[in-house]
Amino acid sequence: MRILFALTYYRPHTSGLTIYVQRLATEMARRGHTVTILTSQYDPSLPTREVVDNVQIVRAPVVARISKGVIMPTIGWLASALALNHDAMSLHLPQFDASGIALRGWALRQPVVLTYHCDLLLPPGFINKVANVAVDVSNRAAGTLATRIVAYTHDYADNSPFLSSFREKIEVIPPPVEVATIPDTAVQAFRRRWNIQGPIIGMAARLASEKGVEVLLNALPRILSVYPHARVLYAGQYENVLGEEAYALRLAPLFERYHDHWTFLGTLNPKEMAAFFPNLDVLIVPSLNSTESFGLVQVEAMLCGTPCVASNLPGVRQPIQQTGMGRIAAIGDSADLADAIIEVLGNKAQYVRPQAEIAARFSTPRTAELYEQLFGQLRPSLRK
Repeated sequence: MRILFALTYYRPHTSGLTIYVQRLATEMARRGHTVTILTSQYDPSLPTREVVDNVQIVRAPVVARISKGVIMPTIGWLASALALNHDAMSLHLPQFDASGIALRGWALRQPVVLTYHCDLLLPPGFINKVANVAVDVSNRAAGTLATRIVAYTHDYADNSPFLSSFREKIEVIPPPVEVATIPDTAVQAFRRRWNIQGPIIGMAARLASEKGVEVLLNALPRILSVYPHARVLYAGQYENVLGEEAYALRLAPLFERYHDHWTFLGTLNPKEMAAFFPNLDVLIVPSLNSTESFGLVQVEAMLCGTPCVASNLPGVRQPIQQTGMGRIAAIGDSADLADAIIEVLGNKAQYVRPQAEIAARFSTPRTAELYEQLFGQLRPSLRK
């Protein structure tokens, strides 16, 4: 099968969405499918065409930016040319260009499968408000043209205004989750490198307003009153995050206040992440709104034996509810987050489950197999 994937940002940009698509696309290529990624050349230093892990990447040049979005004048031409040489489309939303690409798939009578990763909720401001409306209109047009729409969980699908309006098209497929295999010596080396001692609280995310970093910062006084040597290790981009410069400046005084208990690790590669998770006592996902629909890092941590504390958001609460590996905290409530963290730190063994039990629920091969089955079901009906 020849599958055209489309999304606004792709690797090396780091987000849950880009990691999801990279894993899925690479696995589909490994299973013998021809896979092409259509995305933006958000960084001019990136090549317009390259092949990585047997996946062809086509990047449309960017001429302007609006908030976190990009303007790509050639995206329509590229989509038309690529659609003619593919059998099916896998579009990943939110994406402003999704409706135009979906229209091409619909016109060619191809299966058009949308994967809805999260809602788009940009920071306040007139331009962001206009961008939000434009993307929402495009997403809904794409949803109307789509053959099926994939959601991570029924929980998120039931609570998302977008997904709940397309109930008859919804297919729930768990996200692809994987952790690199590394020797125990690498885990110990990571521990020595970062001088890890005492209770370690982990967080893995871009420094973005929707991630709720300030909720964890404001929880620290309560946590430190019980665990004076507790320390936060923060993995992920924390400098020059697109559209989040003002947010970083706002949090800077808090980072300075807790500099003895907060360490930025920067963006880690897969092997470094595999060493990061086992060195944690608990992983935190304190996200604030529906721009977070699951939190892949929770399952990655669980596969390494690390319990989690997550916000009581639709979808985000599902890994803990399905596995029992952690606690759920009220959204944006620093006191409740602190209490949940203290509870898990004090009773960690009660929140750990066998790795095989977690792996049986979530894996990249399982996700790819379910997409394969979905495309296989759709193609015959559309080619009659």
